[in-house]
Amino acid sequence: MSNPGTADQPLRVAVVGSGPAGFFTAQHLLAKPDLVVTVDLYERLPTPFGLVRFGVAPDHEEIKRVTRQFDKVAAKPGFRFFGNVDVGSDVTLDELARHYHIICFTTGAETDRRMGIPGEDLARSHAATEFVAWFNGHPEYRDRQFDLSVERVAVVGVGNVAVDVARILSRTVEELSTTDIADHALEALRQSRVKEVYMLGRRGPAQAAFTNPEVKELGELAGADIQVLEDELELDPLSRADVEQADDRKLNKKLEILRDLAAQQPAGKPRTLAIRFLVSPVELVGNEAGQVEGLRIVRNRLIADESGRLRPEATDHTEILPVGLVFRSVGYHGVPLPGLPFDDWHGVVPNDRGRVLASPDAPMPGVYVSGWIKRGPTGVIGTNKKDAAETVEAMLEDLAAGALPSPTDPEPAAVEAFVRQRQPDALTYADWQRIDEMETTRGEAEGRPRVKFTSKDEIMAALSSEEHDR
Repeated sequence: MSNPGTADQPLRVAVVGSGPAGFFTAQHLLAKPDLVVTVDLYERLPTPFGLVRFGVAPDHEEIKRVTRQFDKVAAKPGFRFFGNVDVGSDVTLDELARHYHIICFTTGAETDRRMGIPGEDLARSHAATEFVAWFNGHPEYRDRQFDLSVERVAVVGVGNVAVDVARILSRTVEELSTTDIADHALEALRQSRVKEVYMLGRRGPAQAAFTNPEVKELGELAGADIQVLEDELELDPLSRADVEQADDRKLNKKLEILRDLAAQQPAGKPRTLAIRFLVSPVELVGNEAGQVEGLRIVRNRLIADESGRLRPEATDHTEILPVGLVFRSVGYHGVPLPGLPFDDWHGVVPNDRGRVLASPDAPMPGVYVSGWIKRGPTGVIGTNKKDAAETVEAMLEDLAAGALPSPTDPEPAAVEAFVRQRQPDALTYADWQRIDEMETTRGEAEGRPRVKFTSKDEIMAALSSEEHDR
């Protein structure tokens, strides 16, 4: 029998996860001119786009325009969307294998790394990603509670997620009210008593992970003065040598931006956002009620490890920041997926260029990964496009080699019937487009890009109501 990929025998592909990695995987497959392929995109939430919808900060609307590319992918013949379908509970990997030659997981890195210090589980200590999902209207986080009655907050980390959290805490309600921030978060931030926000980096400014546009924006906040300590901004000899050797224009620009921020004089704004370098959290201090009331930090110096990489080493100088709320933003971590091997240390599915490995020399036929669950939480949205191309290339190599399994029931109608038997409330891309239209219409009335539905019940009720009105 000939390999699939022809009009008589199309290649059937299931992609699990509808964030950027999932859509880019579908895009690469559907763009192959000599390949007849269908792609079914599965998403456990009712709405697509993953971190573009629930991870990009609401005041960064321009970044979300990448979804226009995804709309074009969804409009291609051979594409289907199954929203509100959880692969693992509604349907299993083994069951999908009856219908598809290829199954590709693009589920991202769904949890935070821990700091591993005493007091981390005190009340008012949270993962930054929980806060981000909450203010972005993620259905599974809308009911989380964050005590914004405190006056001082620490954000541990200096990556872009940490910057987003610090910036949203420092924004005025007027600034936020023109964004698509979730209504429940907007109301909570309206009542916020936060006056000081600390953003803490364990290494120096030359090693900070935030991008230049992100940090520059912190100096332009309407309601917060920026504070950077000049002694923490001064490069140690090792960092200075690294910077000179790298001769990196972006890095030099970053240091210039930080020096400009340090030179800014306070303007008497209602809040202060302080960026600290060369400090690490060592303990969260609690009160009698078991709530955070302070964060003990230690001053670091940088040393070179055996590979030459600069890492922090604690000194004997400590201080306590009198904060009542702490967000850790020290990296994402993947979670195990039912039916797949998992590397707990790295938080990824073991793979070779996207081929899932049951053991170092034994790929699982027809099973692949792309995105953060493949490579770890690195890069920006666009990085997933190149990563997806590598995975698709591996798929096509295996197709050409005749190494793909043969599903017993590959017909699209059989898949549709099976999915709807398991999850009668599965949603199509047309359903999403109706949700999108309703959200943007609600936003127009308030001068906002959209007003999001933030629960599955809201979404199903809105679709049902619209269907009834037709």
